[in-house]
Amino acid sequence: MTISLRSATEADLMVVGALHQRSRVAAYSSFLPPEALADPTPEAMGRYWVERLTWEGADHRMTVAERDGRLVGFSYLGPDDEGDPATGLLNAIHLEPSERGRGTGRALMVDALDAMRARGWTRAVLWVLRDNAAARGFYERGGWTATGEQRDEHIGQALVPQLRYARRL
Repeated sequence: MTISLRSATEADLMVVGALHQRSRVAAYSSFLPPEALADPTPEAMGRYWVERLTWEGADHRMTVAERDGRLVGFSYLGPDDEGDPATGLLNAIHLEPSERGRGTGRALMVDALDAMRARGWTRAVLWVLRDNAAARGFYERGGWTATGEQRDEHIGQALVPQLRYARRL
């Protein structure tokens, strides 16, 4: 019943997409309207990951977490979105809703930070939804601090504020 981590393969991406959609709905439904979370469909989210890794696969890394042979989470990281060559961006950690509180997210975060260090980055950043208190607490417990930077992005038709967090590697 232990968690195992491995690099994602193309065969994982449709499963990752469906998991990503379930994770978003579970994590964001307390502060986003249902219509904002209705799209994309799990299949569309899978196609999104296939397309994204086609373009970003050379310098990005997706890791999947498995429990008892079942994919239960993933992380995705790559270069800084603002172009700082010393900084890596943790693009995502998403879990099956039933995995919350079981150490899977922590294992994925530790693995991502180790991968960033291995790439020679000395700083890590991420964006988190401002109203996602659970995720903010998770990252803060992991040594991340808010930088004061904010941006707005759409989830469905909802304009959602995000906060930037950073930590030293």
